[in-house]
Amino acid sequence: MGAAPHPEPTSNPQAPRPIDPDTPAPRPLHLQVGALALVFVGGIAGTGMRYLLEELFPAHGTGWPWATFGINLSGSLVLGVLLEVLAVGGPDEGWRRRVRVLVGTGFCGSYTTYSSFALETAQLGHHGAPVTAVAYAAVSVIGGILCAWAGIALAGAALRGWRGELA
Repeated sequence: MGAAPHPEPTSNPQAPRPIDPDTPAPRPLHLQVGALALVFVGGIAGTGMRYLLEELFPAHGTGWPWATFGINLSGSLVLGVLLEVLAVGGPDEGWRRRVRVLVGTGFCGSYTTYSSFALETAQLGHHGAPVTAVAYAAVSVIGGILCAWAGIALAGAALRGWRGELA
């Protein structure tokens, strides 16, 4: 009865390999109860925030869906800042991984909303505003990319300034 070889589900390829072949391999992040709990908690907060903003600023008829637009752009910015801060701070392990899973995957993943974006784009076209629909789709995607880039750039500049480094 030979032991089955260990799969390699770790996200850190430099992690030392266990010496004892009977030592279980680490569980992948998506199968760890603690990580799932962090995503769940962050998801509750992100979904609640999105719901509140959508209720405060509802889309009307063929007008620009400002709430979803602002949510998706601000979420892209926050995600860019977060990931730059975490990446510059060190490897994706320990507290950095927990913050990434809680805020990046949980909060930002539930706060931003592709489904509402897609539905509102389709509804704009269906209700006689195809130019607005195309403009909304294009500006949302390009704006999201630019906001993520801006978040990365702003966080990088702030970190360099905080550390006293030149840009």
